Parts: sequence; structure tokens; C-alpha cells
Amino acid sequence: MKIIDTHQHLWDLDLFTYSWLDDIPSLRKSFRMEDYLEAGEGLNIEKAVHLEADVDEDYMLDETRHILALAEQDNPLEGVVACGRPEKPGFADYLDQIAGHPKLKGVRRVLHTQPDEVAQSSLFAENVRLLAAYGLSFDICVRAHQLPVAIRLIANCPKVSFILDHCGNPQVKDQVFDPWRQHIQEVSKLPNVVCKVSGILANADLEKWRSEDLRPYVDHVIECFGWERVMFGSDWPVCTLAASLRKWVETLKLLTNEAGEEKQHKLFYQNAARVYRLD
Repeated sequence: MKIIDTHQHLWDLDLFTYSWLDDIPSLRKSFRMEDYLEAGEGLNIEKAVHLEADVDEDYMLDETRHILALAEQDNPLEGVVACGRPEKPGFADYLDQIAGHPKLKGVRRVLHTQPDEVAQSSLFAENVRLLAAYGLSFDICVRAHQLPVAIRLIANCPKVSFILDHCGNPQVKDQVFDPWRQHIQEVSKLPNVVCKVSGILANADLEKWRSEDLRPYVDHVIECFGWERVMFGSDWPVCTLAASLRKWVETLKLLTNEAGEEKQHKLFYQNAARVYRLD
């Protein structure tokens, strides 16, 4: 089965600073393209989309340019989602500096580490709306309790294509379903958003998780969004906190096996090609 990985990260600590890694020793090292290729060996990952890795703000532009240059080399990178700060007045100028590269597909602002107010300002929504004119999407990454914030933002930017990262980050370890379940239903009713089946391993019991712990969350997301609006993402190397890239791919294939190859192809490849404009 061909795979497009819609959510992988690279970071080089010799080049840039990622302060959030200070709290996660096992991830506080460089993860470069050769490491990703080794992790994905034999999985038939034909294309990948790089997601910004919440680099320290001073390095945002340099990281974006570095990854775009890397995507021009011989590797699977066909899409880049850049770091951005829509809460800042200079966001439009920043977009002008990065726009135009054919492999730039979108922008992300990690919100799960920020107060809810960051994404609730009129300036934030106004700046996100600018993305439509650039042909760029917005990856939205929130905690489960922040899903109402995401819903309001998506509804207020109807011309922007949104991608909800990590199934909305449900509390898998504690098997909490509500109100996440209702909020996923609500966000899925908005026509301008799709959902990544990614990142949920990091929310599970990192040492004792089982595939059945993940099943109700995966099933609910697919039921709400449908097979046309879900995409596989590895969240590598963050997924390695709980499992290898191979183990996550095998687990998701197992969880969706009964749906059949045609629907799995949509999840693992076809939808990603359409949403991130990779063809």
C-alpha cells in the first residue's frame, strides 16, 4: 500500500533551538532526513509533508527556508507546512517572505501550548483568512478542551482550508470521550476542515498502550468526517515516545482493515494528495 505521511517533523539542534524539547529528554536530539528514511524503510512512504516543529520564534523564517531547501533535494518531501504567528501584526509581511515556493502548502501555529485567548482575537482570525489568497491551508493543533476555540476559528474563516491535527488530541490514556466526542461531531460538520489520524499515540499510555485503546477514537473520527476527509500522519519522531513509525502504521492498518483496501487507500494516500495538493 502506497503511503503519504501528512505529518512528519525534522529538527536539527545544530541549526535551530526548540525550547519545548527541554522537557522531553528522549526527543532532545537532532532528527534529520536520514533518520526519517531509516525509520520508514520498507513502509512504501512515497511522499511526506513536513510540519513545523514549534521552533523558537527567532528561527521561524530560517527554519521554513531550510526545510523548503531540503524539499528540493532527493527525498520524499513534497509538502511543507511552515511555522507562523497569526496573532502578530507582521503576519502578512511574513507570508510575503515565504510564499511562492511550490512545495509550501500551509501554515501552522501550535495552540495546545498557548492560552485559549491567543486564537480568539480578531487579529488572529483576520490573519488566518489571508491564507486563502495565498492558496495555503492552516493546520490547527489544539488540546481536546480547546476544540470549541478551533470550531469558532474554522467557522470564522470559511474560505480557508483547515486540517485538524491529531484527532483533536483526545485523552486516550484515561479513556476520556466526552466532551471530545461531541466536539468532533461539531467540527466535522464544517465543510472546510479535514482531520489527521495522527498523534494519538502521544496521548495514550506510552508504555502500556494497546491498539484497542485507540480504536474508539479512530472509529469516531472516521465516522464523523467520513473516508473522504481523513488522512494518515505519523507524527514522527514524536510517535517514538510510544512506538516506532512502523508500529504506528501497522496499528492503523489493523484498526481499519475491515473497511477494505479502497477506503484505506483514501486514508493513507488519496485524500492527502488532494488536500495538500501534492499531485
